[in-house]
Amino acid sequence: MAEVVVIGAGLSGTLMAYELLPQLRKEDRLSVISQGTVYHFVPSNPWVAVGWRKREEIEIDLADVMKRKGVRLLTQGAKRVQPGENRVELGDGTSIDYDYLVVATGPELAFDEIPGLGPLGHTQSICHVDHAAHARDALEKLAANPGPVVIGAVQGASCFGPAYEFLFILETELRRRKLRDRVPMTFVTSEPYIGHLGLDGVGDTKGLLESEMREKHIKCITNARVDNVAPGVMSVEEFADDGTSRKAHELPFAYSMMLPAFRGVEAVRGIEKLTNPRGFVIVDKHQQNPAFPNIFAVGVCVAIAPVGATPVPVGVPKTGFMIESMVTATAINIGALLHGKAPTAQPTWNAICLADFGDSGVAFLAQPQIPPRNVNWSSKGEWVHFAKVAFEKYFLRKMRRGESEPFYERFLLDRLNIAKIKEVRTGT
Repeated sequence: MAEVVVIGAGLSGTLMAYELLPQLRKEDRLSVISQGTVYHFVPSNPWVAVGWRKREEIEIDLADVMKRKGVRLLTQGAKRVQPGENRVELGDGTSIDYDYLVVATGPELAFDEIPGLGPLGHTQSICHVDHAAHARDALEKLAANPGPVVIGAVQGASCFGPAYEFLFILETELRRRKLRDRVPMTFVTSEPYIGHLGLDGVGDTKGLLESEMREKHIKCITNARVDNVAPGVMSVEEFADDGTSRKAHELPFAYSMMLPAFRGVEAVRGIEKLTNPRGFVIVDKHQQNPAFPNIFAVGVCVAIAPVGATPVPVGVPKTGFMIESMVTATAINIGALLHGKAPTAQPTWNAICLADFGDSGVAFLAQPQIPPRNVNWSSKGEWVHFAKVAFEKYFLRKMRRGESEPFYERFLLDRLNIAKIKEVRTGT
């Protein structure tokens, strides 16, 4: 019997459990460690923040789903991984031993790295449904007393898509309330140019997003470092492409949402040879840690080097389909190990993204996500908004059913030539 343990029950952890089950032998046991039993669909948080969704509409109680699937759900949370002992300390002081461990924790939100940043400071967040609900309350205060809005992502951030989404969703909501003419909007980002996305752009994301901002009369500051946030004012330093300081900005705001930098969670941060200095898990091409080969990692907690040097630190996003490819490869590789074989599956890290703007949106396809690419495509249109809504409904349905990739989804992806696993060719 082998004990397979997954830490985390968000997007990557829940999918990891669903995909691992078919790989296990009859005598093996799968356990998932989570903080509570509730899963929420993070891509819908911008809608929660403007009142287009209620939090209960995007939440799933995993207790019944995991029980039905035969997965042991431990809701104490992980306190510390002890890789030398093949053991995870839990939040209540107990421990669980493992033969194979998958770290799927997501990130810790590093609001504390900038004074005044975050929901406990003076800016809003959409990283968690609790934050989005708080941002919704703050929006009503803005509506009662309109003023400048500052939206964006700080230095070291790696998840830029939601910042753009929320910027344009909020702009749409303000227009619908006939308040837009009383709310100047500024987008502040550590990216070297609009549409960089931590990926050096995908297709014409630069042109598409710049055009959208011009059309919506939104000012922007790129190569921006946020120094601190005080009540109603944000101190920002703008840098030139050569890294020299260009201009200091004191931006007044009545409402602000800024995405923070991420770091690894405390359960793994600082473990030599397991994580990098930011606490992200080091993995090889099989999602396997080189120093501790019975530990794998998937999702936002994985260490990925930036795509290139930038004047202000910019991280690399881990998008949904990219994460799904990590999950599939990891499940196959653990299955191989359980059956006495070597891991061979490599994720493609392909990316499919739908960024909703409220009444339109931008879609992009990157194969792979990290350049250079075989496919590099982006498009804008009203259809993206409806596609995002449809995807939300579909994804929540399959999560409630305990499915990772139904046959019809697999068929469609095959027809579109969008793969999760690399085709590894040997010889000539």
